[in-house]
Amino acid sequence: VNWTVKSMTETSVELEMAPSDYTKEMWDKEFLCTFSVDLEADQLSTKMFVENKGEESFDFQAALHSYFTVSALENLEISGSFEGKEFLNKLAGDGGEMQTEERSAITITEEYDRVYKGINDPVLKDAGTGKTLSVLNTAGWEDTVLWNPYGDEGMGYNNFVCVESVKFDPVTLAGGASWTGDMALKPGSAE
Repeated sequence: VNWTVKSMTETSVELEMAPSDYTKEMWDKEFLCTFSVDLEADQLSTKMFVENKGEESFDFQAALHSYFTVSALENLEISGSFEGKEFLNKLAGDGGEMQTEERSAITITEEYDRVYKGINDPVLKDAGTGKTLSVLNTAGWEDTVLWNPYGDEGMGYNNFVCVESVKFDPVTLAGGASWTGDMALKPGSAE
């Protein structure tokens, strides 16, 4: 999929994706998707703006596949409002199964591909670096996906985690309507 750079400064970029022959082969809808990134003094802010440019409504899902470097998985803890919430464990059973999270902080000790619906406040804490990273989902992004190919040396599993800001349930946009997803990454120090 080709994105067009609409504007760029030393600290920001705005990208745009519009229908093309390639996108129409997959999804023949009249849309416009704008993605902007702004480097601010204390955080990196992003905005995804999806517009229905046609007359017919359409459904879509969205996810920001964000990969974060960590010192080692054994040093990583992901906190947030996880405890007591249901999640889809995509690696369990045939095609996944719903389970309940019993932990308030997630540690990764096995292969992970989990959709935490209704959780959009993850904070990564890396004891190896003494740093934290808060994923601030302030609009649109309602869910979080955690992914890691634990044990796969070829993928370097021990030095990264994917923490996705997601809108898992499809959004229905009527003709002329729009949707916004705002997400910021705010670094900090582990206490």
